[in-house]
Amino acid sequence: MTDSSAPPAETSTGPTGSALVDWDFAAAAASRLVPPGPRTGRGEIEGIVTELRSAADRAIDPVATTAQLQTPPGTPPALVVDRPGWIRANAASMGAMLEPVLDEVVERRRTADRARAEAKGRELQELGPTAQKVGSTITGTEVAGMLSWLSTKVLGQYDLAPQGNPRLMFVAPNILAAERELDVDPSDFRLWVAMHEETHRVQFTAVPWLREFIIGRARSIGTEIMPEPDTMGERLREIATELPGVLRGETDITQVLATPEQRERLAEVTAVMSLLEGHADVVMDEVGPSVIPTVATIRKRFTERRKGAGGIDKILRRLLGMEAKMRQYRDGAIFVRAVMDQVGVEGFNRVWESPETLPLPTEIADPQAWVARVHG
Repeated sequence: MTDSSAPPAETSTGPTGSALVDWDFAAAAASRLVPPGPRTGRGEIEGIVTELRSAADRAIDPVATTAQLQTPPGTPPALVVDRPGWIRANAASMGAMLEPVLDEVVERRRTADRARAEAKGRELQELGPTAQKVGSTITGTEVAGMLSWLSTKVLGQYDLAPQGNPRLMFVAPNILAAERELDVDPSDFRLWVAMHEETHRVQFTAVPWLREFIIGRARSIGTEIMPEPDTMGERLREIATELPGVLRGETDITQVLATPEQRERLAEVTAVMSLLEGHADVVMDEVGPSVIPTVATIRKRFTERRKGAGGIDKILRRLLGMEAKMRQYRDGAIFVRAVMDQVGVEGFNRVWESPETLPLPTEIADPQAWVARVHG
């Protein structure tokens, strides 16, 4: 982490993308904003932390057997964090993920400003460190609000950590809140969540190329979606015009932010994310009642909970694209089950051979098309 009191990073030609968002400020502000979670005693806190660590270990063998994929030896153990811990980890990962994208934004802006300055016979004037710092703090405030809200929703995560070492995480207060809200067996629910997240860990550790593929695609699309400096005002007006439709659920946020060509690229990444989320949902359920006795009850109540967002929560989900993520769970699980029904788990696992065997956007809704293309 960098010293938030230091001036923005600069090169010989001016500031870099890291100057656009003060990630340390965002993490600190989000940690102050977020509520701590359900009221509980120290003994219960210690108990859930211990049990989640145990559940992560217990999930490894059932997931490996069900998915026929193996987490390699030496993979770091799971972390159990509170909401501020999740915020800090994700602020660091978001900063690392977006740094090349923001570098491109800065370079585009500098090129456009230089062209305008040359046209007027002037030298390019870079913003001073104080002005850059004010801008990054304002942006960091906006990021803080997003991180604070998300940190109350996430149960677990496999953090891809573009800046360092990927790690499986569980957010203890959110798991405690969810199991109380659903009124389910706590031990079964904690193990069930662990099955889902362990499946994500095995996806990225047993398939060595997948992590860099996802990071690369996300950065590429982020760079493409960023509007050119000369069109920024027009794009903002278009977004403002379409935003009411997003809030009413009439259109998806990506329909507002992206051009038709960019939406095609987004659809490719969405198909892969649907695969990953659907596969994790299928595995966590297929492990079965011999390992998690109340799995059917948990799945039924959890599915209803996913549908139950209302009011401001639903609006925020739409603005952040979370409703699209809910569809990924559903559509991906349908795809995975349909493929496994036709070619079994071993046949399904051909999906992990290379980027070329990942499902296309049209194939998520037509599993037979993927089977025909990959299996012939």
